[in-house]
Amino acid sequence: MESLKNWAKPFLTQRSNDIMPALFVGHGSPMNAITDNEYTQAWSAIGSSMEKPKAILVVSAHWLTYGTHVTAMEKPRTIHDFGGFPRPLFEVQYPAPGSPEMAEETKQHVKLAQIQLDHEWGLDHGTWSVLVKMFPKADIPVFQLSIDYSKPLSWHYELAKELAFLRSKGVLIMGSGNIVHNLRMVDFQGKGGYDWAVDFDETAKKLLLENNHQELIQFEKLGKEALLSIPTTEHFIPLIYTMALKNENEQVSFPIEGLDLGSISMRSVLFN
Repeated sequence: MESLKNWAKPFLTQRSNDIMPALFVGHGSPMNAITDNEYTQAWSAIGSSMEKPKAILVVSAHWLTYGTHVTAMEKPRTIHDFGGFPRPLFEVQYPAPGSPEMAEETKQHVKLAQIQLDHEWGLDHGTWSVLVKMFPKADIPVFQLSIDYSKPLSWHYELAKELAFLRSKGVLIMGSGNIVHNLRMVDFQGKGGYDWAVDFDETAKKLLLENNHQELIQFEKLGKEALLSIPTTEHFIPLIYTMALKNENEQVSFPIEGLDLGSISMRSVLFN
């Protein structure tokens, strides 16, 4: 994966707008949490080269709710929200502290949704499987925002804009999902991606570079490649949140590119 060799450069460049980057990560299989590969090496490099966040807010594909919730506990639990994987994966713990203060501030600031403070959820694998590589010391407060699955993508885009104030407070906002995510089409033997998956992944890249967010919000109009790539929207919505945070003077870059198992895009997107 040639793009990994120079991906860290955007983080090492002095930021002119004095706010934390916004980052979308294609998290892929939970096994990445205990695997050393090109993707996990890149996540590690992101964490080691980025200015240390004061807190991290994650919008994960794996916390779907009716209504919008934000975790507000002091010590969020590590949730192993999957089955059929080897025991070492279930033994992984990510004991990062929570951020009740930031959760309360988020609740008070957001007007589009009546955010509910949550004391039960914790950190699901869309969050900890990435952060265990990115910030392995688990010493940065982490809180999650749920995805109200009853709302359209346009609503999530507008809600995300109300979260932008957190970036100036030193909070890294990270969306965790996959631009292409079709588990029914996974090819465990194949390398690279299906033609339709490659095509849509490249289309998404092009639209992001053009700041053409509306076409991504209305992805159903982009043809069969889009529909195959996004059979359900939960892994795509975290990208909607991240791209909504982009400021006019920020650049778009792609720290990680590539498809895994034929039908899962591992593309990451940085706004900085």
